[in-house]
Amino acid sequence: MKPLDPRLLRRARAARAYVVLTALLGAAAAGLVVVQAFAIAHALGPVVISTSDGVTVPFEPVWRWVGVLAGVLVARAGVAWAQERFAQRAAPRVVGELREQVVAHAVLLGPRASGAGDPAAVATLATRGLDDLEPYLVRYLPQLLLTALVTPVLVLVVLGVDWVSAVVLAATIPLVPLFMWLVGVMTAGTSERRLRTIERLGAQVLDLLAGLPTLRAFGRETGPGARVRALGEASRRATMGTLRVAFLSGMVLELLTTLSVAVVAVGVGLRLVHGGMGLVPAIAVLVLAPEVYLPLRRVGAEFHASTDGLAAAERAFAVLETPVPHGCEGARGPLEGTPVGHEPAHSEVPALAGSTLVLDGVTVRAGERGVEAPSGLSARIPLGTGRPGGGRVVALRGPSGAGKSTAALVLLGLLHPDSGRVLLEPAPAELSDAGDLGGSRSSDSSLDLAAVDPASWWSHVTWVPQRPSLPPGTVRDVVTDGREVPDDALAAAAATTGLDTVVAGLPDGWDTRTGLGGVGLSVGQRQRVALTAALLTGAERPLVVLDEPTAHLDARGEQVVLDTVRAWRDAGRTVVVVAHRASLLALADQVVDVEAREVTHAFA
Repeated sequence: MKPLDPRLLRRARAARAYVVLTALLGAAAAGLVVVQAFAIAHALGPVVISTSDGVTVPFEPVWRWVGVLAGVLVARAGVAWAQERFAQRAAPRVVGELREQVVAHAVLLGPRASGAGDPAAVATLATRGLDDLEPYLVRYLPQLLLTALVTPVLVLVVLGVDWVSAVVLAATIPLVPLFMWLVGVMTAGTSERRLRTIERLGAQVLDLLAGLPTLRAFGRETGPGARVRALGEASRRATMGTLRVAFLSGMVLELLTTLSVAVVAVGVGLRLVHGGMGLVPAIAVLVLAPEVYLPLRRVGAEFHASTDGLAAAERAFAVLETPVPHGCEGARGPLEGTPVGHEPAHSEVPALAGSTLVLDGVTVRAGERGVEAPSGLSARIPLGTGRPGGGRVVALRGPSGAGKSTAALVLLGLLHPDSGRVLLEPAPAELSDAGDLGGSRSSDSSLDLAAVDPASWWSHVTWVPQRPSLPPGTVRDVVTDGREVPDDALAAAAATTGLDTVVAGLPDGWDTRTGLGGVGLSVGQRQRVALTAALLTGAERPLVVLDEPTAHLDARGEQVVLDTVRAWRDAGRTVVVVAHRASLLALADQVVDVEAREVTHAFA
C-alpha cells in the first residue's frame, strides 16, 4: 500500500477532510517555523555582537523580536493542538466508515466466502485489525504531509540565506527516505505476517468457542489449547519483531539526521569564524536546519505505527474489492449509495400468506472440499395463511454435512446457490395482480428471490440461529426490539418459551442488561430470548427459520422449543427447521431430505 493510498480517500469521506485540513495546518506550521528562526536570529544576533564589542545592547528592537517570538510559539502550540485534536476526532470516523463498509460487503459475500472475505478473517479485521489504522492516521500521516510541505519550504528559505547550507541539506535529505526504504525492504512482510497470525488465532478461537459444547460432550475441550497457545506465541514473536524493527529504524534515522545537522553546523561555524557569513543569517540557518529534518525524523519514528495500520487497510480493501456473488450485485454500499456492481431491477416481496416457496435444483459448492451440499435440492414449501390454524412445520432432514444449514441460509437470502434458484409462487388469488412485477417474474408468474430486494425479503422472515448473539441492552429491549409490547403479550410469550423462569433469576428481571458490560447468558438462555423475540414479531413475519434449535439443549429446553414451534404453527406461521432429533421430525407436517454429492470437476 502507498503511504497515502487514494483508495482510502475514495472510501472514507472523513479522510478527505482530514487530509485537506492537515495540509492547511502544515502550511501554517511551515510559515511559523520560518518566522521563528528569523525572530531568534534578530533577537540574539544584536545581543551577541553588542556583548563582544562592548557596546550597549539595543533593547527596543530586541524586545520587539522577542515579542514576535512569543507570539510565534503560541501560534505553533495552537497549530499543534489543532492537528492533534482533529486527528483524534477524524481517525475513529475513518476507521468506522471502513469498518461499516467491510461488514456490509462481507454480508453481501455471504457466510461461505473464502479468501479475503472469509467470515473469521473479516471478524478479526473488523474488530481488532482496523483499530491499528488509528496510529497511522493520528501520528504518521500528519508527519508525512508536513514532510511534503515544510521540508521543501525550509530548504528554499535556507537557499535564500546561505546557498552552501542549502546544498548540504539538499544532498543529505534524500538519504533519509533511502534508509527508510532500505529498512522497509529488509522488514517487508513483518506486519502482514503479524496480522495473518492474529487472524488465524482469532479464527481458531471463534471455532473453538462455537464448538465448545460439542467438545465438552466428548471430553475434548482441552485439546485445541496447545494450538491456541502456539498461535499466541507466534503472535507475541511477530509483535516483538515489529518493535525491534521500530527501535532499529528509529536509531538509524536519528543518527543520520544528527550527523547531517552537524555537517551544516560545522560549515556555518567555519565560515562564521573566517568572516564569510554574518551572525544573524548563521543563527537563522542553525535554527532552520533541525527543523528541516524534524518531519522526516518523525516519519521514521512513527513508521512502525503505520505498518500495522497499512496492512489492515490493505486487507480491508482486499475484502471490499472481492467480487460479490451473482444475485447480490445490486446491493448498495453504506456510503453515498455507491453500487457494489451492476444493479438489476429489484422487486418488493408481495404478501406471503398462501404463497409457496419453491427450491428448484438448489446446489451449493462447499468451499474447496469438492462437495456439493446441498446438491440438486428441490422442494415445494407451502407457506402458512397467517390465520390461526393455517400454519405449517417443514423439517430439513439429512446426515451431518449434507447442507441443511446451508439450505436454510439460501432460504434466508444470505447465501446464493451456485446453481438452481429459489422461487416464490404467489397465492392463487394474487395471480391476476402479478403484472406489476413484470420482468422480475418468470413465465409461470413466480418471483425469483435473486431479483428481490434483500431488505424486503428479510422483513417477512424471522431467523433463530443455533447460537443467538444478543445486542447490548436490557432483556426487555432485546426481546421487544424497542417496540411497545403489552405486558400481557410479553408475559404470554415468555411463558411459552420458558424465558419467564430465566428472567425471574436475573438480578434486575426484565431490566437486566446483557451483552458487553452486562450479565452473561448461557446458550440455552440466549436461545429462549431469541425464541421469545421471534414469537413477538407476529404475523408480519410469517416465515420462521430455525437452525438446529435443540442441538445443545437438554430435555426441558427441547420441550420449550417444541412448544414454541407449535405456537408459531397454531398462529398461522410457517416454520422451516433444520432437524436432527426425532421429536422435531415427528412435529413436522413436511419433511425435506437434503443430500450432498461429491464432485470431481472444477466448478464454474
